[in-house]
Amino acid sequence: MRFLALCLSLIATSLASEEVVLGLSQDQVAITTNFDGSEILLFGAVKREAPIPEEPLDVVIAVSGPSGPLTVRRKERKFGIWVNTDAVEIDAAPSFYAVATSAPFTEAISNVEDQRHKVSIPRAIRSVGAPMDVEDAQAFSEAVIRIRTAEGAYQLHENAVQVDQQTLFRTSIKMPANLTEGDYPTRIFLTRNGQVVSQFETMINVNKVGLERWLFDLSRNQPLIYGLMSLAIAIAAGWLASAAFQVLRRN
Repeated sequence: MRFLALCLSLIATSLASEEVVLGLSQDQVAITTNFDGSEILLFGAVKREAPIPEEPLDVVIAVSGPSGPLTVRRKERKFGIWVNTDAVEIDAAPSFYAVATSAPFTEAISNVEDQRHKVSIPRAIRSVGAPMDVEDAQAFSEAVIRIRTAEGAYQLHENAVQVDQQTLFRTSIKMPANLTEGDYPTRIFLTRNGQVVSQFETMINVNKVGLERWLFDLSRNQPLIYGLMSLAIAIAAGWLASAAFQVLRRN
């Protein structure tokens, strides 16, 4: 029994012998009226209590935006028009998801570890089930990934994390202009031979500020005032455009 306890203690010490010390170029992203995206620099070091192992170290970084449910519909052409045929409810899909690795993804982290920690983009999407009459339900999740990848909301950057001397690492993640407000969990995994030896999590906060924040709060808290103000602005803009056109006609 003592021998078993000693072995477990040695294993725990070995797993904890490497830890992440992380830095961020910014942990706050401010969304303003002229916000067109942001680039976050992630850098850090590996803290060790033992000599560097001979097996090379890999780093996997995942940044996830707020998740929410969505409905995905399939369209088919019938009688010359496009109509909705099947629909699948996705339980939770991140509004933004980026993965950066220091090696090809399948080499940096094994399939078992990916399944356990849900690192890859497909495993970040949670879909419990689909109606029995829907064929090829997996295609609906794949459609979400395809569309959001094209929009820049889902990103996979292999060989994008630079690791120096098995100790220092750095990469950058580009965040698009259409970010959802909220907390963005950022996870860093240290792996060897595809196995996770240590992990660390921090948070990036994305918030609207200034005029954008004021308008957002007004639309949520005072929808009547917001609607009247929008109507007044539209009328004023139309009147100004008409007046400018009349002046141009006279000249």
